[in-house]
Amino acid sequence: MSERRNQVAPRAGAGGRPVTATRLAWGLGALALALLVAGYGTAIAIDASVFATLDLLVLAIAVAFAIVGALVAARHPSNPIGRIFLGVALSFGLYGVTEGLQAYGSQAGADPGVLVGAAAVYNELIWVWFVLVPLAFVPLLFPDGRLLSRRWRPIAWCAGVGIAGAFITSSLTPDLLPASASVRNPFATDSPLVDPLSLVSLLLMYVGIFGSVASIVVRFRRAGRVQRQQIKWLAAAGALLAVIAPLDVALESVLGGAAFTATTLAAMGLPAAVGVAILRYRLYDIDVVINRALVYATLTASLAGAYLGVVLILQLALGGLTESSNLAVAGSTLAVAALFRPARARIQAVVDRRFFRRKYDAARTLEAFSSRLRDQVELGALSAELRGVVADTMQPAHVSLWLREGSR
Repeated sequence: MSERRNQVAPRAGAGGRPVTATRLAWGLGALALALLVAGYGTAIAIDASVFATLDLLVLAIAVAFAIVGALVAARHPSNPIGRIFLGVALSFGLYGVTEGLQAYGSQAGADPGVLVGAAAVYNELIWVWFVLVPLAFVPLLFPDGRLLSRRWRPIAWCAGVGIAGAFITSSLTPDLLPASASVRNPFATDSPLVDPLSLVSLLLMYVGIFGSVASIVVRFRRAGRVQRQQIKWLAAAGALLAVIAPLDVALESVLGGAAFTATTLAAMGLPAAVGVAILRYRLYDIDVVINRALVYATLTASLAGAYLGVVLILQLALGGLTESSNLAVAGSTLAVAALFRPARARIQAVVDRRFFRRKYDAARTLEAFSSRLRDQVELGALSAELRGVVADTMQPAHVSLWLREGSR
């Protein structure tokens, strides 16, 4: 008789998910935040001046990536996007550790050591992990964690090799650390191979990033209704970051920390949007978000332009009266306040007609049916028209109308 072997199946949590995957996901997220807090705590204990308000924003981004990464990895263990987000969170955790090492190095004297120099290099290149890695791989794998086909594998390889090469070649640059830094770059070299390798890495990285963006466009065109809603969440978060980040660079000298705060909040929108899309929590609210964003962004720009225009016109027309008073400003404020509601209604109608045509057509159909309903008395024609209106506005798979007979 053959000996039977007992096979022990892995324990499953809620929804059939393995307990090990859930614990590992939340454990990695907690480890990332623990490293970040412990590193910053050590740095502050050594030198309280190293902590700034902007460091709270770094902690907020790390928390966002850790929570969303743990949720996705725990509920969808086969989806690598959760592990990518956990990796980003761990990179922030190491950033906190390197902050502590640098604070220690500043107190160690003239030669803080190679480890502190390596920590300073990592801090200068931390953006590679929380900017380039999600930018290159999330659109490529979103939302189900799989490539569109095997033909997209070279794009993934180009992104991975290019980002790794850019990180390595940048760390070899002699002038990576600022001249005011108290440590030296222990990896700096004057090899003539650094520049060619850096150029090749950048080319591969750009091929991977632009190919990743192209893949999400192709995926959207082929996707069904649910997947299109998921991609809309990612596109909305990416569009917000794409608008705010260049403004941060352009207005940094004017706005200072406020510009970085806006970019940080926009960056936090990326893990939030990915979490909503993959976990499908309030998935269909994205249409409302996009609609309101278009309406109020256009309304704000229009009212701001109208305000400035009215102020300028009143100052030119009533220069003698408004020279020593705020009459022009007060008049402009009242004019803009009066324009708010009609302008919002007009812009809402334009946005619905241009970008949300189905909603606009449905509203027009219901309005026309309501006007005809007052004059229609024939039950057969009314029921046929009612079924047509329901089919046009709600687009159900089947429409039937049940009428209760009156008592005789």
